[in-house]
Amino acid sequence: MINRILIVSYPAYLSTKDNQLIVKGPNKNKNPISHPIEDIGVVILEHPQITVTNALFAKFSEYKVYVVHCDNKMMPSGMYSPIVGHTRQSERVRYQVKASVPLKKRLWKQTIQAKLKNQYLHLEKTGKSGIRIKKLMDEVKSGDSTNCEAIAAAYYFKHLLDVPNFIRDREGIPPNNLFNYGYSILRGITARALTCSGLLPTLGIRHQNKYNPFCLADDIMEPYRPFVDILVCDIIGSGKDIKELNREIKSKLLKVGYMDVWIKEKRSPLSVCMSMTTNSIQECFMGECKDVLYPQLMPF
Repeated sequence: MINRILIVSYPAYLSTKDNQLIVKGPNKNKNPISHPIEDIGVVILEHPQITVTNALFAKFSEYKVYVVHCDNKMMPSGMYSPIVGHTRQSERVRYQVKASVPLKKRLWKQTIQAKLKNQYLHLEKTGKSGIRIKKLMDEVKSGDSTNCEAIAAAYYFKHLLDVPNFIRDREGIPPNNLFNYGYSILRGITARALTCSGLLPTLGIRHQNKYNPFCLADDIMEPYRPFVDILVCDIIGSGKDIKELNREIKSKLLKVGYMDVWIKEKRSPLSVCMSMTTNSIQECFMGECKDVLYPQLMPF
């Protein structure tokens, strides 16, 4: 099932009744909007004058809904995460905590190789040469000790966009704002899938920042980033003004969860594929398989 991603971008009062999300806007004469909570995956709160009831947060936890909070620039700045995500969570978390360093290094190697493959395919699909990244795929060592990921990223973004002086930097010039927003949506999708698989998004295999509560989500989403990049390139190619993130641009970036990806030799929506990836991660932690199941861009 593909869960919906909802944005609330105006002053509103959010509550719940009969397992529905009830959204009351500033216009008291207008009927409230309702959505079944079981169909929601991520809710993005963009306006500072939004009130959410505790009962609704309890329902969000029950149905594994992630809530993304935005700052005064309407950029994602925080995330609400359910604690319980799976009936066997305690067992699965124990395996996750006990994962050995060699296992984590092997999983990180697979992760980076999958990311580089998708970057290579994206460059080739846009008519750019990705041979340099394809060669780097074969050079990735356990734990990516030679930092092939960073080398590939520098090449990838230099050749992907025809934007003068562009450097991929969170605080940099547009279209960095588009990448930031799209990656934040992807992060929410990833964290939710990890929770549903009984894993803690906090405990990463590579990312270890003590201030980051979503280290594993940041690990697992790496091979998925090029799918956001595709949407960003499409937006830039449309010729629209990208200095500000307007509603139309955000709506296009939200489509990342519904994009078709190629996994196990067949099409699958990205959000469904993400659950397959997170389930395979927990199977690796439990010793039931050796390889993480990652997607790739649709074949030529």
